[in-house]
Amino acid sequence: MRYVLGIDLGTSSLKGIVMNQNGQVVAEKSSDYSLSSPQSGFSEQNPADWIAACDQVLTELVATFPSLKENLAGISFSGQMHSLVVLGEEKQPIYPAILWNDVRTSKQCQEIMANFGEELLQITKNIALEGFTLPKILWLQENEPEGWGKVRHLMLPKDYLSFYFTDQLVTDYSDAAGTLLLDAEKRQWSREILEQFKIDSTILPKLVAATDQVGVMKSSLTEKFGFTQQVKIFAGGADNACGALGAGLINEDAALISIGTSGVFSSFEKNIQDYQGKLHFFNHVIPNSYYSMGVTLAAGNSLSWFKDSFAKEESFSELLKDIGEIPAGSEGLLFAPYIVGERTPHFDSQIRGSFIGIDTRHQRDHFARAVLEGITFSLKDSQLLMEETKNKAFKEMISVGGGAKNPEWLQMQADIFNAKIKSLVVEQGPGAGACMIAAIGCGWGELSEIVTTFVNYQERVFFPNEEKVAKYAEVYTIWQKIYQATKDISSSLLQLS
Repeated sequence: MRYVLGIDLGTSSLKGIVMNQNGQVVAEKSSDYSLSSPQSGFSEQNPADWIAACDQVLTELVATFPSLKENLAGISFSGQMHSLVVLGEEKQPIYPAILWNDVRTSKQCQEIMANFGEELLQITKNIALEGFTLPKILWLQENEPEGWGKVRHLMLPKDYLSFYFTDQLVTDYSDAAGTLLLDAEKRQWSREILEQFKIDSTILPKLVAATDQVGVMKSSLTEKFGFTQQVKIFAGGADNACGALGAGLINEDAALISIGTSGVFSSFEKNIQDYQGKLHFFNHVIPNSYYSMGVTLAAGNSLSWFKDSFAKEESFSELLKDIGEIPAGSEGLLFAPYIVGERTPHFDSQIRGSFIGIDTRHQRDHFARAVLEGITFSLKDSQLLMEETKNKAFKEMISVGGGAKNPEWLQMQADIFNAKIKSLVVEQGPGAGACMIAAIGCGWGELSEIVTTFVNYQERVFFPNEEKVAKYAEVYTIWQKIYQATKDISSSLLQLS
């Protein structure tokens, strides 16, 4: 039996999962690392920590599953999007990696949109936000001019791992799309953007497809980890794209609901789309295709905040065990999950969360259910944008993350989204997508065959309840008014504090 390894380089840890040709997980390991915040708004990591974590994971995988030494066919990667890695003359990092959640670049974003916003949107299909890579580059140019002069290569995190394995400087289209430097339609670095912001094209990595083989593992590493055969290395992709592939999202009439700290509502796109910056739009790891994505900044984070504040000693299952006794709409109690601002569709860092409609009937279970409903309503905003802008109609949705762990929440999603909801038997997230990319690259099957083999869904699916669908449609219409009604209040409170 042959195996593939998917390495997922996340914000707080690196995870490696090994899958066989039958799509079964046979081994997995992870290694944590820290991030630093030397100033307010800064979020940085040392790329050397990623390499150390990768070495630890590979060493432990080989030790616990020795068959890998002879039977590992290929490795691919998934990685945190947007984060900037800069290398100098010796191809070594000369500055800490600036992460996707670093917000020091508000000034640069404003300047980009004021001076080049329409052109940027036309070329990349996205607007400039602090998370993207281009504003980070401009920050370095402005604030570290001497260091910027020493930069010889720009990379993204998962590509730094690929470089470690192969000495090749490449990136795939899905990760490149998150830099704001890629012409989404032409699938090439944008000459117009590079010229506008004085970025030399020679410092950018070569563009390849996610499933392209970029090399083989260096002999020094095969010896280090004890591999007895050549291991192929494939480019891999951005974490959201790999996560969508790992969940089996390959059709335009389906959507993915992913609820972690933040929440993502994404859909597969066969053709280039222009959402006028209201949604993120990126090239996919699936060849010649794209995906659109809306983001709720505090999805699972809202539920975690509620539990930690009002039920700290209880588990999530204990907190939510009786929400099924509360009617749809929580008897007039609404929650807006804007506790850290909001992304889609408002792009407002100053808006704050609220409970609306509290009266003496409402007990803790009402509040708990209202939190889940508010998170789901916020994700429905993205669904509505996709359906109304491009006349989409989603027949089914795949729910992953925290929202897939509670049956009441899954039924709530079916009723609010008015679509069939299914969930995975085993969730491996973006790492599974990386494994599937390696499997395709190794020639184990075409895309549809690999998805059928590697992705398995729970037998129980959740269908919309017509009565609750109608109820939630009424409640959602009211819920949508919260943002405009509380926007000025939130801004005033922030100024006051």
